Amino acid sequence: MPTPDPQAMGADRDKNRSVQVYEKQRNHGMRKLIFGILVLVVVGIGLLHIFTPGDLVFYHDTYRRLSYFPIAVGAILFGVTGGLTLAILTSLAFIPHILLFMGAGTDAYLSELTEILLYMAVAVVIGFIASKERRLREEYELLSARLKRSYAKLHSETELLIEVEEQLKASQKLSILGQLSASLAHEIKNPLGSIKGTAEILLDEFPEHHPKHEFVKILIQEVDRLNRSVDEILLFARRPQDVEQEKGWESLATIVKRVCTLVQNRMDKKKLSFRLTDVDACKDCLVEGHRYSQVLLNMVLNAMDAVHHNGRVEIACKREASWVVVSVSDDGPGVFDADLEKVFEPFYSRKENGTGLGLSISKKIVEGYGGKLDIVKSVWGGACFRVWVPMSFPDIYTPAQM
Repeated sequence: MPTPDPQAMGADRDKNRSVQVYEKQRNHGMRKLIFGILVLVVVGIGLLHIFTPGDLVFYHDTYRRLSYFPIAVGAILFGVTGGLTLAILTSLAFIPHILLFMGAGTDAYLSELTEILLYMAVAVVIGFIASKERRLREEYELLSARLKRSYAKLHSETELLIEVEEQLKASQKLSILGQLSASLAHEIKNPLGSIKGTAEILLDEFPEHHPKHEFVKILIQEVDRLNRSVDEILLFARRPQDVEQEKGWESLATIVKRVCTLVQNRMDKKKLSFRLTDVDACKDCLVEGHRYSQVLLNMVLNAMDAVHHNGRVEIACKREASWVVVSVSDDGPGVFDADLEKVFEPFYSRKENGTGLGLSISKKIVEGYGGKLDIVKSVWGGACFRVWVPMSFPDIYTPAQM
C-alpha cells in the first residue's frame, strides 16, 4: 500500500482546522444575529403595550401571547439561559403595561404578574428540553464520528488483508515455480553443457582474427548466461544480498554494445530500423555483467517482438543527475494504461507462449542493485522501458566486493 505523505497529511489537517474555525465563527455570528432579532421583537412588543390604550384589552391579550414566541425560540436555540434572558427582557418591557392595572384591583394586578411567572416557566421548561435534546444530538454526532473512524480503520485493514492475501497467492505460485525449476534444472543444464562443449570446439577451429571467432565466443558467453538464468527463477523471491555475487563487473556501455551485437542478425531478418544513441554516456557506469545483460536483452527482445516488419527500435543512454538511464523504445502497439502496473507482476504476459517472468525477474535484478525499472510511452506511441542505474554502488555492493 502506498505510504502516506506526512506533509500532505499535515496540510490536510491545517485545512480542516481552518474550515472548522471558519464554521465556528460563522455560526457564532449567526447566533448573535438571531438573538439580536429576538431582543428587537421583545422591545417591539413592549412598545406596542405602551402605545396601545389600556382599554383595548383584545390587543393587549394578543401582545401577551405574542411574547411567548421570542421566549420559546430563545429557549430552543440558546437553552435555559437564553430563554430566561428573553423572559426577563419581556417582563421588563411588560412593566409599563402592568402599571395601568395598579388601581384596578388586586385580581387584575395579580393576573398580569402571573403572566410574568408563566414567561419564566416557559423559558425554563423549553430551555431544559432543548438543552437535553442538544446534548443527545452531540452524543449522537460523536458516536457517528467514532463509527466513521472505525469504518475507515476497518476499510484500511480490509485493504491490507486483501493485499496480504494477494502476496500470499504470489508466494504460493513462486513456491510451485521453485519446485518445478528444481526438477527441470538438471535436464536443462545437460544440453547446455553439450552446446557449450560444441561451441568451444568450434572456437578452436576459428583463429582469433577469423570473422566468426567473435560470434562463437559470444555463443559461449550466452550459453554461460543462459545456464545461470536457469537458476534465476529460484533466485527471484530472494534478496540479492542473500545470494553470493559473482562480481562480474563491466561497463554498462560494453553490455549495451554486446546486446546490440547479439540481436543485430535478428533485426536484419525482420528489417527493423534500429538506432543506438549516446552509448558513451554510460561507459563510466559499472554493473554486474551477466545480470544486466539479461535485463537489457530481455528489454530489446520484447521490443522486437512488439513491432511489425520495418518497425523501429531504439536504445538511448543518458545521464540524469546521479543516474544513468538506458531506454529501450519501440513503435509497437504499446501497453494499455490499465496494464501499466501489471506488466512487472509475476506470471502476467500478453504473449501467447510467454511465462510472464521476464519483466518480473528483470525488475528484481535492477532493484536488487539499487536501480529502478519503469515503463512509459515512447515518442512513437509504443512502449519505452527505462532502466535506471545508480552511478554510485549500493551499500550492499560496495566496490570492495568487486
